[in-house]
Amino acid sequence: MVGQAASSSEQIRELARGIGLRQVRLVSGSILFTYLVSHFLNHGLGNISLEAMADGVRWHTAFWQFLPVSIVFYTACIVHTGLGLWALYERRQFRWKTLELLQLALGLSIPVLVITHVLGVRLAYTLNGRELLYPQVLFSYFVAFPAWRIWSLVAAILAAWTHGCIGLHMWLRMKPFYKRAAPLLFAAAVLLPAFAMLGIYQGGRIVVDNDGIEWRAENLSPDKIGTRQEKETSDRAVDYSLMLYLGLIALALLARGARALHERRGGMINLSYGNGRTVRVPKGLTVLEASLRNSVPHASVCGGRARCSTCRIRIIGDCSALPAPSQREAFVLHRVGTDDPSIRLACQLKPTADLSFFQLFLPHTVSADGHAGSPARIGQERYLVSMFVDMRGSTKMAEKRLPFDTVFIVNRFLGAVSAAVLDAGGRPNQFVGDGMLALFGLSVSRRQACRQALRAAAMIAANVEELNKFLSHDLHEPIRFGIGIHGGEVIVGDIGYRDHMVFTALGDPVNVAARLQDMTKALACEVVISDEVRETAGLEADTLPEQEAAIRGRNEPMIVRSITDARTLATLVVDVDVAAA
Repeated sequence: MVGQAASSSEQIRELARGIGLRQVRLVSGSILFTYLVSHFLNHGLGNISLEAMADGVRWHTAFWQFLPVSIVFYTACIVHTGLGLWALYERRQFRWKTLELLQLALGLSIPVLVITHVLGVRLAYTLNGRELLYPQVLFSYFVAFPAWRIWSLVAAILAAWTHGCIGLHMWLRMKPFYKRAAPLLFAAAVLLPAFAMLGIYQGGRIVVDNDGIEWRAENLSPDKIGTRQEKETSDRAVDYSLMLYLGLIALALLARGARALHERRGGMINLSYGNGRTVRVPKGLTVLEASLRNSVPHASVCGGRARCSTCRIRIIGDCSALPAPSQREAFVLHRVGTDDPSIRLACQLKPTADLSFFQLFLPHTVSADGHAGSPARIGQERYLVSMFVDMRGSTKMAEKRLPFDTVFIVNRFLGAVSAAVLDAGGRPNQFVGDGMLALFGLSVSRRQACRQALRAAAMIAANVEELNKFLSHDLHEPIRFGIGIHGGEVIVGDIGYRDHMVFTALGDPVNVAARLQDMTKALACEVVISDEVRETAGLEADTLPEQEAAIRGRNEPMIVRSITDARTLATLVVDVDVAAA
């Protein structure tokens, strides 16, 4: 119990370390985007009737005006707006991608566009108890107000929706599922605001068609829309709120100017990139900002948000005088498994003195502004099943054969193994001598990946048996092999230098798979799999012999399963598929 409590406490601390301004911005923005979706769906009911809009708004307000929900919603509004102003102040230069600049500009414009509508409706209810519903609001926009007001409403809808969609795109773009889901999400992103604006238009037409003395008496009486004095009070509150917001924007811009002046007076520092390039920048810039300002290519997939580690640098020389890592930087560095104080995130480190360093990721692989042809090939964490296959006795074979004959046989073996992996749905990844690493799960679920790996092991045995028959006249003894299979979270990406880049997986699960392959020699079997793979594949616990094994490089032993004849796995996987069906 004490151990579990300590583990839970450590997990909570680890979670808290990962929370920064960007995470708060994401959560608050998600709340506001949820409200937007709800509101747009309500607008879309205007395509049915005004009565449908009225029914929808009752459900909408019942949820969003529920006290705990209201507190969360208005807190998100204030926090997200404040973070937008902070971003305006904090951003030291705007040489980022157009998408990010557009997001910031739209975010700052949204309060200006919606403040009249939101406060006009909300204050009428809060101060005077007047609940302005669709008939009153649509009458204002389509009849009472000047024509430009309806276009300001359209601009507000598009600005808010585009801002939210950009934020979701920047958050989800490195998720494994996003590439597959992107077409559906894009369709929804286009259709929902169109559906909402068409609903407003249809609702407005209904109001215009029904406009008359009786309709106005029923829907525009003082007890519905309030008195003139109440409206003047509401208008003054809107004007003051707008002036306050514009004043905050002006204050943020003035603070930027004051900071720039202070930094110039505070002195300049030199940043040396380790390749002979040196730039001179004011104190207070992050290393990544300095790179962008001086057009120095610098890897940064997430755009400087501390959501990846591709901007990592290694400090040359003494790093004891550097500012301590922020909570978010420490979290990211811990996630990538480094405790080296000389490794820092360029997007977070703000040096106060001259600094020399070199970049750990190649700038030509990912540019500083985040343009990357395929983010998944730069570095992504995901679940994969790793399979190591090794040919037994190749060294002994090479001693008795001509080099070309040995290479021929090894290539035929690797060809048989690769064909089995491909037929099962996997991907041959690395060839090292007479061995191979194969990966499963790049485009399928965990369960499917584990089954594919087990099926591939059985197919390898069948292919090698056929190869032995084909080479029987030339082999003194049949080719034997060992296979190790394990699954887990790994980092996949391009590794190498310049033109010698290869896509591969890194992480403990890959190392464990290699260790399991080595264990096949001691256990006199063809395949050793981890219990993780057995369980995820859906095999019963009693189908394969179990034993506890110590794995080199791991502190604790793990449960493994041995298979003497790999061909038996084909029957087990088929039985699981039949049972699932």
